[in-house]
Amino acid sequence: MPLSLILACLWVLAAAIVAMLPMRLQYVPGLTLLILAVPLAVFVGLQLGWIWVAAVLFAVLSMYRRPLAALARHLRGRFAGET
Repeated sequence: MPLSLILACLWVLAAAIVAMLPMRLQYVPGLTLLILAVPLAVFVGLQLGWIWVAAVLFAVLSMYRRPLAALARHLRGRFAGET
């Protein structure tokens, strides 16, 4: 198995462990994992191709759907006032 997929599997396990923490303890490791998802997706893409990148992005979006939706609402509200 390529190193990129091993790291992606470890990322999923780490995200699952972080999800089991109390909410007040999830912020720092959760944000760290979200930031690390970008270079991990690039690494997977370089080794295996864009279809695997789509699988990685699907996993990231499914795990972080609520935080990313809240961020989108926040940014939409912030930029809606600027005309």
